[in-house]
Amino acid sequence: MSRGSDPLVEQARAAALRAYAPYSGFSVGCAVESVDGEVAVGANMENACYRLGVCAEIAALTAAQHAFGLDRVARVAVSGGRVEHGALAGEMVVTSCGGCRQSLLEAAQLSGRDLEIVSANGDGTQTDIRTINALLPLGFGPDNLKDAEQS
Repeated sequence: MSRGSDPLVEQARAAALRAYAPYSGFSVGCAVESVDGEVAVGANMENACYRLGVCAEIAALTAAQHAFGLDRVARVAVSGGRVEHGALAGEMVVTSCGGCRQSLLEAAQLSGRDLEIVSANGDGTQTDIRTINALLPLGFGPDNLKDAEQS
């Protein structure tokens, strides 16, 4: 765990404030940084039909694909918690769910980089930094399909 301000974490925290989370009350934001320093953000969006919600990481990766391409992703930050008085709060470090880890692995394999994933608490005072391969060991992605028969 580290303490200190990371501009990418601050962008993820700001994105969380724009989340649509009326059912859980748990807002999550994600910021994806390109190799050139360009940043795309996203936030979770819940739905009354719970399974139709969208995670912040997927929203941010979609924005990143449109802005600069998944093959240019270098680093990702995710933060979440409750919104109190217009600010993101929460003590627990938020990590990506399994489905989002799979999508992050896809971006990592497309980029040829073991992406750095910065997980932060809502307050932004605690972070945990790991690579996607540490978060999803033995993951299955585009690299695993290289042995597929090509037509």
